[in-house]
Amino acid sequence: MAVQARKTADPGAGGTDRDEALAPVGRETLHDRVYAQLRRSLINGMFDAGDVLRIVDLAERLQTSTMPVREALARLVSEQALEALPNRSVRVPLITRARLDDLARARILIEGEMVTLALPNLTPEDFAVLKQINIDCDLAFEQHGKDVGHVTSELNQRFHFHIYHAARSQVLIPIVESLWLQSGAIIRKAAFIHDEQGGFAATNHHWALIDALEHNNAADAVQSLSDDINRSFDLIRSRLDTPPNDAATDVRYG
Repeated sequence: MAVQARKTADPGAGGTDRDEALAPVGRETLHDRVYAQLRRSLINGMFDAGDVLRIVDLAERLQTSTMPVREALARLVSEQALEALPNRSVRVPLITRARLDDLARARILIEGEMVTLALPNLTPEDFAVLKQINIDCDLAFEQHGKDVGHVTSELNQRFHFHIYHAARSQVLIPIVESLWLQSGAIIRKAAFIHDEQGGFAATNHHWALIDALEHNNAADAVQSLSDDINRSFDLIRSRLDTPPNDAATDVRYG
């Protein structure tokens, strides 16, 4: 009996020490849900660059207490999706030329790799989904005119992430999500600028990307993706007031 007790207490034998270390997994907490909601809103560009997020206001909108909101904002600050201000409030980062360039480089590098990895895994059903998203985007602009920035922004995200999930990389997906989390306000602003300028060309690079993927052409697919990302960032760059000496690191939009 004593021998059996010693075996049970041996962590390597899968006994009580290990049993005590592993507790039943609980349901998603309120804190997790608040964080997920704010994170999703930032990725979809529901906040503009420079928006100050106040804990009390967010708690009221989310119909919750201030504690989970405060914790969620702290997590988002640590992920560089938000920045802390001296008065203990937080805001969506202002758009600077340096930040634009840095995010564009990172997105092209990482998302280009995702496209390459996804290429052999995409099925005819996937291409049907991608084409329908593009059609929905064009129809949204045709039906609603310029007031569709929020719609096209969400459709754009659905298009890209449908491809990226086909890459089947559990390591890279969170990195891509982090990049989109940091650039959500940029993508949304670009969508509104594009809608002001006429709209339909928004899906041109997407159609080119689909065509390259269907023809198993990785180089053209990555180039189409790069053109698509740069197009959005260039729309913002065009609105920045660049000083004559091109000292643009402090130029801000928001």
